[in-house]
Amino acid sequence: MKGKHLVCLAVLLALAGLTGYAQGYTGPGLDPVTVAEAKNLRDDSPVVLRGKIERFLGDEKYLFSDDSGTITVEIDNRLWTGLSVNQNDTVEISGEVDKDFRGIEIEVNAIKKL
Repeated sequence: MKGKHLVCLAVLLALAGLTGYAQGYTGPGLDPVTVAEAKNLRDDSPVVLRGKIERFLGDEKYLFSDDSGTITVEIDNRLWTGLSVNQNDTVEISGEVDKDFRGIEIEVNAIKKL
């Protein structure tokens, strides 16, 4: 009987992967805001931005821009997962506002090329 349960569990897990349950939430979320709007949000506010990564600043920090301005974003190396972008590519980043005595930046949780 134990073997049947393991087979059923394996089939259920496989089906869950095929139907998207293992893919994470893909429905509506936060609407994108501009860099200018993000700069006025409170510390730790969730945020989605669309724009371009202008250049690498060092130590996992990049200069991000849209039509409203620029802001420093911190993108952990593990988030790139094979994604390759340059200053001409439009990306969407999601993360949170990080304000402290040094200034403001966006701590990125996810990035995708549009």
